[in-house]
Amino acid sequence: MKLPRTPSFRLDGRRALVAGASSGIGLGCATALAEAGAEVFLAARDEARLDEAVEALRAAGFKAFSLRLDVADVEATAAALAGQKPFDVLVNSAGLARHTPAVDTTPADYDAVFGINVRGAYFLTTAVAKGLLAAGKKGSLINVSSQMGHVGGMDRAVYAATKHAVEGFTKAMAIEWGPAGIRVNTLCPTFIRTPLAAQTFANPERARWIAEKIKLGRVGEIEDIMGAVLYLASDASALVTGTALLVDGGWTAG
Repeated sequence: MKLPRTPSFRLDGRRALVAGASSGIGLGCATALAEAGAEVFLAARDEARLDEAVEALRAAGFKAFSLRLDVADVEATAAALAGQKPFDVLVNSAGLARHTPAVDTTPADYDAVFGINVRGAYFLTTAVAKGLLAAGKKGSLINVSSQMGHVGGMDRAVYAATKHAVEGFTKAMAIEWGPAGIRVNTLCPTFIRTPLAAQTFANPERARWIAEKIKLGRVGEIEDIMGAVLYLASDASALVTGTALLVDGGWTAG
């Protein structure tokens, strides 16, 4: 009897672009892909933090390079990627949150959050896809969404709206590029312990709300995201496209 073989989680020989990679979830994703053998290009706006992250990965023996990008500037992003060889993997982790009650949302905050979370993510994804399509290559494009792309949350009307939008265009792109072998999915974390989330965790009311919602009884850690992004990037998920991988501790199940 010939037994089936588990598809490989390795990414040797593949080029990966991780946007928003200088810290937090993005850096965790970049590390996971590098550990699996990918040549990882870390992209972010903060050049100093970006260089620090790249040096840390290189010191650990990984193939890492920096690419300064502001995904909100879609024209500059497209120009920067046009000069690159195709990327086999994209992880779009660049994002912005400005949480207020809906009645206090300002047009400036609305535009800023949509500019990065939706407009920036959309055109970064299409820019990477153009490179793959022109080269006739398959690929895996991963947009870091959120559990808030499936539910709502206190003071998060704008943020939730952007993540619902990401879920929508991800599905449409998956349908469009599926025949070319390009997979497009979202990764949807719950609250993850990062410096950006510290303010939320420091608010007793918000901390109680989070504790009640996460059925596993704890907030997420960066390491909780790393296996999930590797699965979506690798051949282990070869038949997975147009879907959302929720890493939410059971939040959306309730």
